[in-house]
Amino acid sequence: MPARRAQNYACPVRDVLDRVGDAWSVLVIVELARGPCRFNALKRVIDGISQRMLAVTLRHLERDGLVTRRVLPLAPPQVEYALTDRGLSLHLAIGTLNSWAEQNQTGIRESRAAYDAARAEPA
Repeated sequence: MPARRAQNYACPVRDVLDRVGDAWSVLVIVELARGPCRFNALKRVIDGISQRMLAVTLRHLERDGLVTRRVLPLAPPQVEYALTDRGLSLHLAIGTLNSWAEQNQTGIRESRAAYDAARAEPA
């Protein structure tokens, strides 16, 4: 393995961003920060996520120690997910990004519109 690739693989920032760099993981973490939630309830509140993608995302978050999975003793069995302490600490970091996004979304949209208008082909 070339030195650069080995260095990237060992990089903690790259390793963590591989997990939280996708929109679904962040949205699941934000939702679970409100409290434990069952699979179908998560599916209903996270707009646009497929059942398969939610299952994959939860599995990855569980593998990374960010989420716990608990089978509830009901008939039929149901599964509840919750953030671990590590997941809660990540949610705090995501909160900073969330605040920044809320404060800057309007300006970013205006910049995009101006950029696109400046580069639009004349009709």
